[in-house]
Amino acid sequence: MLPAKTVQVRYGRWHNLSMMVVAVGMMVASLAHFARHPGQAPSLSSADPRLILFAVLAVAMAYYGYLGLRRALDREPQVVIDCDGVTLGFGRARRFAWDDVQWVRLRRLAFRPQLQIGLTPASFVAANLKLSIWHLDDALRPVRGMPAAVLVRDNGLDTTAAAMLDAIRAFRPNLVKP
Repeated sequence: MLPAKTVQVRYGRWHNLSMMVVAVGMMVASLAHFARHPGQAPSLSSADPRLILFAVLAVAMAYYGYLGLRRALDREPQVVIDCDGVTLGFGRARRFAWDDVQWVRLRRLAFRPQLQIGLTPASFVAANLKLSIWHLDDALRPVRGMPAAVLVRDNGLDTTAAAMLDAIRAFRPNLVKP
């Protein structure tokens, strides 16, 4: 039997560049619309709720444009699955040995499967992953109802959650749960 191959998962360039293009395109389209139809533009007064709304939307689109560009240029692996365990990046760079992983499974959220990794409580606490359900753009999330589990969303990554599960199965088939 051939030894299992190390899998490195990075941010997908095309997905993140397209996210940036759409965000910037939305800002440009709204500015062009208001330039062509100045009567529909919000007044430059804090009393006009449309100004506040468009300002917040512009900040959100600028943030997602920046985020898309930053992720497209980031070539560091965000998930590494190898003979020593699993490394989770996403600004955290935490390594979990196979002894720290209790189970792994796929769960669907809407159309996309997502990888759930159950960790030992001690390793989960020691890793201090700073997970939040409110970070909408974060690929690492807590799993509700499971205090020592983390969810890896594959949105914007170059490898699917199913392929990550297959890589884990190649190293430790006993960890995969239905």
